[in-house]
Amino acid sequence: VQLQASGGGLVQAGGSLRLSCAASGRTFKSYGMGWFRQAPGKEREFVVAISWSGSASFYADSVKGRFTISREYAKNTVYLQMNSLKPEDTAVYYCAAGEGWGDPHKNYEYDYWGQGTQVTVSS
Repeated sequence: VQLQASGGGLVQAGGSLRLSCAASGRTFKSYGMGWFRQAPGKEREFVVAISWSGSASFYADSVKGRFTISREYAKNTVYLQMNSLKPEDTAVYYCAAGEGWGDPHKNYEYDYWGQGTQVTVSS
């Protein structure tokens, strides 16, 4: 599976962005998908994930109520809608795919990673 993340950019606090992660290769629908982020000087952290069926989603407490993950099977794409952005959301965002989840919050559960897209939120 190859993952291509896009949609990052510069936005003012309170604004919105939508990230996309396009998957190619093996069957997209069999993979759970997640988004992680890494800010300068910090470890990569879990943001959000969605199950292979789309029936379950998981959110970090810091983004609940502001971010929404969805997937479109026809386009082999996962989206991350980010609203009410804060300066602390500034990071490189990575999408990831995992075939068998133990804990979707853990980065080691994911087999494939995209290249990352920069999100910068100005105050």
